[in-house]
This record gives sequence, structure tokens and C-alpha cells, in this order.
Amino acid sequence: MGSAYTDYPPSLDSAQQDFLVQKIKDWSAQNGLMIRPGHIPKDVDPNGVLATNAPVTVFPSPFPRSCFEQAQGLQTLYNKLYAEITCDVEWLSKIMADLIEVDDFVSRLWKVHQAVDKEGYAQTLSLGLYRSDYMPHTGPSGLSLKQIEFNTISSSFGGLSTRVAALHTELLNSPGYPSHPLLDSNKPPANTAVQTLAAGLAAGHTAYGPSKSTPALPKCILFVIQDGERNIFDQLAVSEQLERVHEIPVFRLLRSEILEHTSIPASNPARPLVYTPPYAKDAPYEVSTVYLRCFYAPTDYVSERDWEARTHLERSAAIKCPTVLNQLAGCKIVQQVLASTEPDHLKSFLSETDAAVIESLRDTFAPQYDLNGRGRELALNPATAANHVLKPQREGGGNNIYKTDIPDFLRSIPESEWKRWILMELITPPDAKNVALRSDGEVLSGNVISELGIYGTILWDQKTRGRILHNEEGGWLLRTKAKDVNEGGVATGFSSLDGIILF
Repeated sequence: MGSAYTDYPPSLDSAQQDFLVQKIKDWSAQNGLMIRPGHIPKDVDPNGVLATNAPVTVFPSPFPRSCFEQAQGLQTLYNKLYAEITCDVEWLSKIMADLIEVDDFVSRLWKVHQAVDKEGYAQTLSLGLYRSDYMPHTGPSGLSLKQIEFNTISSSFGGLSTRVAALHTELLNSPGYPSHPLLDSNKPPANTAVQTLAAGLAAGHTAYGPSKSTPALPKCILFVIQDGERNIFDQLAVSEQLERVHEIPVFRLLRSEILEHTSIPASNPARPLVYTPPYAKDAPYEVSTVYLRCFYAPTDYVSERDWEARTHLERSAAIKCPTVLNQLAGCKIVQQVLASTEPDHLKSFLSETDAAVIESLRDTFAPQYDLNGRGRELALNPATAANHVLKPQREGGGNNIYKTDIPDFLRSIPESEWKRWILMELITPPDAKNVALRSDGEVLSGNVISELGIYGTILWDQKTRGRILHNEEGGWLLRTKAKDVNEGGVATGFSSLDGIILF
């Protein structure tokens, strides 16, 4: 392990660095490895046309092959697990009960489900485009794979991650790239994230069946996106694959314009979702699949109109990616409950799976606790809190409290709100270094840690539990950040997109 990290990456002189930085910038512009810049004054870019290279590493990072292959091998099982959890509404409601009491966002999501359930769901098929995130953990027995979180909504960067793999593959053949034993006759593993994500959406489109409108309408897939979306090029890589390879029309719709441009005919009990492009009002489409690249955080719900829009989509016949229930299944509290063996929920959900495979999946769990009993003791003691991270129970990353900040933070909020948080033992990745090119052109080098994401897609029938129509693993994401940085968003500038060199 030491030799893979201690003398890596190779050093760069100023001429090599200047050459590689310019090559990366040019390659990124030519191949769509781009993001919209943030914090640009309106008078500088009044029409929103500027784009810049996504933050990337100059070198692919070493990653243990055994951990990488384990993560790949478990993804379809993880897909199945979260489909099973979503199907068990009674179990999910019990797990969510305490969180619903104290978290307004989770409570509102649950109310959306209840409202649609009361009316009756028009669509029983559910689609998941997932990403399971991990780090290699340095323990007494060597390196092992530990899961950070499981993403059930808006699992991003599949498009740009494939670009980074191609970039590093090309750089390895560049005459200005310094040599290193790890790079000799080695290249990043194949990255099929775009193909996998697009194939999942195409499976939903096909499974939707014929138009439910009268007269029949052409069908499409609808990407629902955030206002001011910066990560547009990542999404375009997937929509291009759908249009070019699968020959499926794809439209992008702002979250704020859902109610303006989509409708559900009141006279049609099947409740098809009809999208009318504002630039082609005489050419409506029926939406087979709604792919949400928004609605995952409270900030996406600016007003009651946004909650009305989410309910509007949920009650339609379009296949949702994800449904509200599947989004809720991604809450940290589910991850924490699965990590417990008393009772063994994991074994219950995967009862038909070989015991050894279940244990391989269980081994990826880091110790996690609610803030009762043992978790409370660990969180309030500065000495033990130093080895933990406090995470919000809801789905998605960010807003974490780290190490010795945990005791004071908990004492600063009412104890009744502690149910909103989960305590997780910190994962200790191996020491590593790399060089990163930020979106603003700054080059940084130093100690880093990397996080691996594995993509998977699954389509199942919520009504007929266990009926899986599509289940696939494919593609990866590596995000690398400075070791002393806690948060890890790429679009927010904390992390860089990275490639992988297996060892």
C-alpha cells in the first residue's frame, strides 16, 4: 500500500505544469468537461453564456483494485435492497416516524406520498438512478471498503466522470506527462456511467408502454432541473445519449415552470402527464419518465407552488425517477438502521441472497448511531467525538458537523432536534497526494482524500414487490478534495473530478 501512495504523483516542473494545465483547459472545452461558473456578476455575463473547465485532477488517483471491484460487484444488490425498502411502505413509515416529527422537509415529502396514496397512484413502476459512495478505510487488517452514503435522487456527475476518464487516458499518452511506475502500461478503468444512466431511463420509457392520451401523443423523457443550473453539461451528456443512441426525445424543464408547461387532463383517469414546449405549443408530448435533477433539498422548495408541483408530478402516470418514497429511502436514518443487526433488517430484505454476499455488503457499513444511548455518549465526549461525523438524517451530502465541533453543536440546539442527526464513525482513507486544476485556473497540490461513487439503475413494480424489470451496474465517479476540507461538492468548488489508477 505504501509504495502506491508515498511517492505519487510524479513531480512537475513549471514547464510541464504550464503545458498540462493548458492541455486540460483546451481538452475540457472541446469535450464538454465544463460547468457554468458561479459568483459571476450579472454585468460581466448578462446572458449567462460563460462556461469553464470543471475542477479536475492533473493525475488519476491510485485506488485499491479489491475495493473497486467489491463496490462494482455489490451495486446491483444495493439497487435491489433500496427497491425492496421502497416497496415496504409500512416499514419505511415506522423508520421515518421520529424524523417526520422534527424535520419539516421530510414531513412534507411524506405528506406528498400520503396525498397521492389517498387518491391512488396512477403509476406503479418506479425507476432508480443511484450512486453508492465509498472510501477505502485504513484499518488494522489493511484497506477495506466503507460506504459513506447511498444516493437515491439526482445522482450527479455520471456525464462528467466519463469525460475525466477519457481525459486522463489521453494525458497518459502525452509526451509532456511525467512517468511513474503506477502509470506504466496502466490506464483508468472503463467508465460506462453515461451509457448506464441513459439505459436506465430508456428502460423506463419502454416499460411505460403506449400513450395513455386520446388521441395518442408522442412520448418523451422530461429532465426537471434547478433554476440557474450550473452542472448542465453533466446532464447534457446523458440526454444526448438518450436522443442519439436510444432515439428518445428529451426535454429540460425548470422546476419553477412545471405547473406552467405540464398538465394532467382532468377527464382522463389514467392521468398522463402532458408536456407542451413553450416554443412549440401545437406539438404536445406525453411524458413517459420524469428524471428529477432537483427537489432533493429544502432550498428547491421556494414556495407552496413547488410542493404543489412535486405532488402534481407524483400523482401523474409518468414513471418517476425517483418517487417520493424512493427519495425518502435514501435518508441517513435508513442507512443507520440497516447497519444494526438487532433486528437484522438487511437479512430480512435480502432473504433470497447468499449469506456470504450479504456479509460482504454489511462489511461496507461504517458504525453508525442515533443520539440515544451509545451514540449520545460518543457524541458528547470530545475525546470520542473526534473520531466521528454528525450528519443530517435526510438524503444527500453536506451540512455535516465534524469531530470536536460535535459536542458544542449539539448543546447549542434543543435536544428535541437531536433526532434529525446521525453519528457516524469517521472513515480513515490512506494518505495521498495529487495536483488539481480549479475552475478559476488556480493549480493546487497537496494531501488529498478521494471518494468513489458507483452508479446503478433499477426499474421495478412497486405494486408487485420483487418484480424487477431492469437492474444494472455501470460507471464510476471519483471525487478528490484537500485532506483538511470537510465538505466535498464539485460544483461548489470543494472537490475535483478525478480518474482512477487501480493497484
